[in-house]
Amino acid sequence: MTDETPVYVISVAAQLSGLHPQTLRQYDRLGLVSPDRTAGRGRRYSARDIELLREVQRLSQDEGINLAGIKRIIELENQVAALQARVAELSAAVEGAAAAMRQREAQVHASYRRDLVPYEDVRSSSALVVWRPKPRE
Repeated sequence: MTDETPVYVISVAAQLSGLHPQTLRQYDRLGLVSPDRTAGRGRRYSARDIELLREVQRLSQDEGINLAGIKRIIELENQVAALQARVAELSAAVEGAAAAMRQREAQVHASYRRDLVPYEDVRSSSALVVWRPKPRE
């Protein structure tokens, strides 16, 4: 079971959140907290839903935010969480691609022939080379 598992009926959820069951129904109608439904259309709240109900109550009572504002806050928080998950996913993909590139680069460097000497164009060099032929014996 996780925090997302719907296990609480409306009466238990109301008791755990400190709200009246009718308030939970109203929040569901407004789309603030939307619990899962059973086959018989009964509401089932998860631990995350209970936490969200408490947060809605806190924002409403302590901060004085209206329900439309609370709904927008919840939507934005969900959007931020989704974007953070996407950033983490893309970061992992970039890191994987970078690791593959480093591995391929190492393979290319390992394939170089070691018996070859890099050629340097004499015209671009400022070194002076003196050639002395070996004397004939």
